[in-house]
Amino acid sequence: MLNVDAINNGIVVDHIQAGTSLELYRLLELDKLENASIALIQNVRSSKSGKKDIIKIEGDVSSLNLNILAYLDPGITVATIQDGKIVSKKRPDLPHKLVNVIRCRNPRCITSMEEECDHIFLLSSTGQYRCAYCEQAFELKPE
Repeated sequence: MLNVDAINNGIVVDHIQAGTSLELYRLLELDKLENASIALIQNVRSSKSGKKDIIKIEGDVSSLNLNILAYLDPGITVATIQDGKIVSKKRPDLPHKLVNVIRCRNPRCITSMEEECDHIFLLSSTGQYRCAYCEQAFELKPE
């Protein structure tokens, strides 16, 4: 059996769809955290979903935008740990803005023509993400 130590101060991202934690690692840019230890645990047994992934981050996570998690996987929970104890556990809210997470499908959009242009989508009042440049709608991922 695999044992991963408990963390004293940081977060635990739990209930990640099995096999997707590496993509979350990339999108959250966890490789840029200089003062943090990170554990990716994949295909853990889960009574609810059969298997799941977990990411444990020990250290300073103040620079992370965790709301992106709600878009990527609505079932994710984030537990905040202080002095070895869980002080909060919640599901992130959908982010108002997504940058370079999804791509605009409009061939006439500036993002299709300019390589260095960020793909920016804003959450509309209808619950859809729309391209900030051409307003092309992007459907939310199905739950």
